[in-house]
Amino acid sequence: QVQLVESGGGLVQAGGSLRLSCVASGRTFGMSTMGWFRQAPGKEREFVAAINWSGGNTNYADSVKGRFTISRDNAKNTVYLQMNSLKPEDTAVYYCATGPYFRFVYSQDEFSYWGQGTQVTVSS
Repeated sequence: QVQLVESGGGLVQAGGSLRLSCVASGRTFGMSTMGWFRQAPGKEREFVAAINWSGGNTNYADSVKGRFTISRDNAKNTVYLQMNSLKPEDTAVYYCATGPYFRFVYSQDEFSYWGQGTQVTVSS
């Protein structure tokens, strides 16, 4: 049974920072592409960032480039999303997801397992 558990969400003022964590179990984490996605109220879920199995390749949505950083610690089965210079439009539920082994992808359809999500609220 694959399980992904996100944490680190909360309420922050615009310009502030948060770091999200996602701990994975039940799968060979170190071989999987990992991704972060988000869904704002009334909107479809969208891609935020992805990182390949080794951490050597990353990709970001244009809206978060230069502000967010995805990283991973394979020894801890954990993927992180450091979010700086937060804006009110970053308000959403953030989900982590696990993708295929040894292929770097960032389409939602390629991710098989999803966490329950963590709420991030940015006040203006």
